[in-house]
Amino acid sequence: MFSSTVNQLTGKINAQYNKVEYYFQLKKTNDSLVKANENLYNKLKADFELPDTTTKTLIDSIRVDSLEHFRKYNYFNAKVVANSVVAQNNFIVLGRGTAQNLTEGMGIIDPNTGVVGIITDVSKDYAVVMSLLHKDSHISGKLMHGGETGTLSWDGKTPNIVTLSGIPKSAKVARGDTIITSGFSTSFPKGMLIGYVDEIIAEKSTNNYLLKLRSAANFYSLEFVYAIENKQAEDINKLLDKAKKQTQ
Repeated sequence: MFSSTVNQLTGKINAQYNKVEYYFQLKKTNDSLVKANENLYNKLKADFELPDTTTKTLIDSIRVDSLEHFRKYNYFNAKVVANSVVAQNNFIVLGRGTAQNLTEGMGIIDPNTGVVGIITDVSKDYAVVMSLLHKDSHISGKLMHGGETGTLSWDGKTPNIVTLSGIPKSAKVARGDTIITSGFSTSFPKGMLIGYVDEIIAEKSTNNYLLKLRSAANFYSLEFVYAIENKQAEDINKLLDKAKKQTQ
């Protein structure tokens, strides 16, 4: 009887120990997958861009790292340490900052390339992201098949539902169609997933559709995300600032 009781007690202790051990093994595996995913993103063909050689007869072949020479985008994984979903203006805080290569203006995606938002503020070890679920968030999106482009917004009501406006009624669009980033900004490459058409509303006062989208990213369960560094962003922004000053 005593031996049976001891065995039962030992069995319970071992079971609890195995649960704790499994938790830490699972966390270690999850962290490894996040890092592996980052490495895969950084090897995408779309992240490299060859120089325009239409007016050149030769490309300098003497360089330290030919891959880095042509690299356009870098991806950095980051852990979500705070996230709001139901406020009018939602923000996300990442546990990574300037000390870990993050800067303002970087686009943020989830592990499935679903658009999450854009970094608006950054400190040494943390970054604040303006969520897609923010009334001031206006990211450019396009129909993946037709190519028509519009502007995303959020009405502050239903999490995971955003609106794409400016799509002409001449566009062929159906429920379930995919909406992606247009590539018309320095924050996101073309082709990142924004969402899927859930409802099509024909505006009476315009010749446009209003599309209700179910976001590709699930804002309720964000744990890890990826920040996108556009290595050409600084040059592009300098040119745009110069053009704006000249027209003032």
